[in-house]
Amino acid sequence: MSFKNSLAVISGGASGLGLSVAKRIASQGGKAAILDVNEEQGAKAVAEHSNNIIFIKTDISQEDQVDSAVDQAAAKFGHINLAVGCAGILGAGRLISKKGPMALDYFQKVVDINLIGSFLLTRAAARHMQTNTPVNDQRGVIIHTASIAAYEGQLGQVAYSATKSAIVGMMLPLAREFAQFGIRCMAIAPGTFETQMMAGVPEEIRTKLCAEIPFPSRFGYADEFAQMVEQINDNQMLNGSVIRLDGAARLQ
Repeated sequence: MSFKNSLAVISGGASGLGLSVAKRIASQGGKAAILDVNEEQGAKAVAEHSNNIIFIKTDISQEDQVDSAVDQAAAKFGHINLAVGCAGILGAGRLISKKGPMALDYFQKVVDINLIGSFLLTRAAARHMQTNTPVNDQRGVIIHTASIAAYEGQLGQVAYSATKSAIVGMMLPLAREFAQFGIRCMAIAPGTFETQMMAGVPEEIRTKLCAEIPFPSRFGYADEFAQMVEQINDNQMLNGSVIRLDGAARLQ
């Protein structure tokens, strides 16, 4: 199922990795609904690809908003056959720091956006996909963004790593559950990528981070992430697992 036939919902699609996926889908003739809180960037994406991209303001951590957004996308496109979860926050911080213990509401916010948001998008998308007419026995594909921090979380990543590890843990049970409907579920675990979250990193830190990536010794490009989404979408044997996209990096 190529991108030209994709009718997608993409959380966090107004910038970074998600926007790159949306643009790649649109460039091939598919359609994408961007679910994001950033109205300005969402409107810009729509202006550039008005025939193929729509924007629906959505707080991915809010159940009613996610359900409504996916319903709107399905109504607009006729159905949806691809969901890509890219919404997330870093949530950096030590559990016990000089400022004191990490606040529960801070940890909860990371969980709500990164993990609960992934759950809500999966549930809303699968609810629609299960009624699709099968194409080569397949009704849909769901792809989430994990992180290599799920495996080698660094100091100060307790909240972030916990949520990304949970996304990794969801993949096989979801793939097994959705097999009866012909829906595949996968995740990508990127390393360090060129996104807005990384734009403010000082040059000396960037140099250090790049030196720790065996090859290529650079940040990944957002379109390389989008290419991986496309490859997962195209390859029906990819199901229930997580692909590291990190240049052989291992966090220390």
